[in-house]
Amino acid sequence: MQKTAARSARVQAPGGFRERLSPSLWVLVSAAVVAPMAALVFAPIDTTAALVAGVIAGVLFVTLLIAWSPVVAVEDGVLRAGRARIPVELLGEPVALSGEEARAARGPLLDPKAWHVIRGGIDGLVIVPVNDGDDPTPSWVVSSRTPDRLAAAIRRGQVRPRTPRR
Repeated sequence: MQKTAARSARVQAPGGFRERLSPSLWVLVSAAVVAPMAALVFAPIDTTAALVAGVIAGVLFVTLLIAWSPVVAVEDGVLRAGRARIPVELLGEPVALSGEEARAARGPLLDPKAWHVIRGGIDGLVIVPVNDGDDPTPSWVVSSRTPDRLAAAIRRGQVRPRTPRR
């Protein structure tokens, strides 16, 4: 698990974090079933065209699954989860969960008013309360393969420099 997490999460800059919530290997293998289905459609016309269409459809579908995966990032004092962005100064203390705690937080304890970026097949989860009185969203619930690193990046982003810059 650590090798997979190390590849999907990378530190950009001091205090930065970026992770693409790409589908698991089993989802990608299942998605590759599109290739033989597309080939079957074109098989009565021409077997060569069927093979080409199948390969193109399979590669295109798997590529789109990966390209459209949401990105979770903490950069320049902003938490980005999918299409949403929020300054980390408006966030409370992040809580990193894994295992049974994360399963419960994604299931019966899930707050329907929270902002969710949850990817199936990713065990880790970070819950971050929103401290903005004008925001109707009480918290953000974000999947991560390395929830401890994401929570640490949010904490680092919340720390302001103690000395003025010259």
